[in-house]
Amino acid sequence: MIELATPPSGTHGRVALVTGAARGIGLGIAAWLICEGWQVVLTDLDRERGSKVAKTLGDNAWFIAMDVSDEAQVATGIAEVLGQFGRLDALVCNAAIADPHNITLESLDLAHWNRVLAVNLGGPMLLAKHCAPYLRAHNGAIVNLASTRAAQSEPDTEAYAASKGGLLALTHALAISLGPEIRVNAVSPGWIDARDPSQRRAQPLTDADHAQHPAGRVGTVEDVAAMVAWLLSRNAGFVTGQDFVVDGGMTKKMIYE
Repeated sequence: MIELATPPSGTHGRVALVTGAARGIGLGIAAWLICEGWQVVLTDLDRERGSKVAKTLGDNAWFIAMDVSDEAQVATGIAEVLGQFGRLDALVCNAAIADPHNITLESLDLAHWNRVLAVNLGGPMLLAKHCAPYLRAHNGAIVNLASTRAAQSEPDTEAYAASKGGLLALTHALAISLGPEIRVNAVSPGWIDARDPSQRRAQPLTDADHAQHPAGRVGTVEDVAAMVAWLLSRNAGFVTGQDFVVDGGMTKKMIYE
């Protein structure tokens, strides 16, 4: 299942599993962790893209194709990671299905609703379940990627908002169930330019783009990645059961206006 060469035997260093890491925020998190000395296992449904991304990130990146809502695939993938590295120190649950086209309630069918909740909420539960024994052995950490839509939804995003709201509740419950050995936190991005670095360099956002944000600034992938990296570090050893909002002050501005 590992798409690249087997890592050298006796490899040392912390190992992080990042789901949905072949693009956007997940890719940014993986790249940031590698720069900080982590070995990162990326997962994504897109096998071809995931393999290319892992090769681009270098020798400390490996890829597994995984549907996080399929317990058999999750269990097999975690077993493969343990077989290759012998340890697991961190889990970042980023894989998700969004509602990019804003499906109206009248058009929302049960199959789509179930699939969104299976990936966005069921996936983090399954990953936590199968990773917990190995994270506990190294006083590891879990970070779930939620969204500000969990608290301030937009029109016609019922499935997405419900799944991310449930993910915050799951985060709080896991922090109690798995603590104190395993820290569990959530990061809720607001308006983030989640394009790949090459796309952002080729077409940078304009002042007009930033002006559309209630607080006057659109966030970057790196803003979220830096927060996730801190939550996985020993500097956040007393932090668990929290939701960190990365939205450029949007929420506070909306409250006070």
